[in-house]
Amino acid sequence: MSVIPPAGARILLVGAGNMGGAMLRGWLKAGTRPDRITVVSPSLRAMPDGVRVVAELPTDSADEFDVVALALKPQQLGALRTPAFAALAPRLLLSVLAGVEIATLVPMCAAQSVVRAMPNLPIAIGRGVIALHGGEGDAEGRALAEALVTPLGHVEWIGDEALFDVVTALAGSGPGFLFRFVDALGAAGAALGIPADQAARLALAMVAGSAAMAEAADASPAVLADRVASKGGSTREGLNVLDRDGALVRLLTETLEAATRRNREMAEAARRG
Repeated sequence: MSVIPPAGARILLVGAGNMGGAMLRGWLKAGTRPDRITVVSPSLRAMPDGVRVVAELPTDSADEFDVVALALKPQQLGALRTPAFAALAPRLLLSVLAGVEIATLVPMCAAQSVVRAMPNLPIAIGRGVIALHGGEGDAEGRALAEALVTPLGHVEWIGDEALFDVVTALAGSGPGFLFRFVDALGAAGAALGIPADQAARLALAMVAGSAAMAEAADASPAVLADRVASKGGSTREGLNVLDRDGALVRLLTETLEAATRRNREMAEAARRG
């Protein structure tokens, strides 16, 4: 069987909240025809022109879709355990449900290939990170999954599913942690006397510029930090606070551990159904 061109794939998107909506916009921007996409949205929320929206899965759609993409909340998975969903036979089942394992997804329908994906929110601007796992033994299914998410940002395949919860904490939840850091940096500047709105703008612009520089650099962020921290200078004094007793690494490790633990709790809930 030849690989289905993503732009022509018939896609069923279940859930169109922040992440599902961002995926939808990315696919349309990449050239997928709107009339090839059906969105299941109980609220029948407005969709881009040409995209079909239904309140529930049609009962006669077993062979209608090449790709079924799950973008609802993990705790809503039980609502899909229906005869209509079980009858689906897509080329690919693509799931962005945090914590929900391949073994839980495989029995849910007759998909030829099942791939987990963990995108993060910057996919909305085509600069996301998308981790993929699954489709073992099915090169064509994996190729289709990768082609679908490549327009959304940077793609990484994760070989060990046991690490997927950690990757979700790092890359999936990471934007939330970074946003909090940017906010805290601005708040710290305000605490030292800079007007709050100005401190917030400075912090955000600094992070955006530094991230772009790090992305284009031929050295690691650790090396870049040392390059801008001259001996005895102010940057070095600040880094000494962050580096003392591994304080920053310890804090972020605890942060990722908490998010990973929650992902695993959601996986257990999904297994129980």
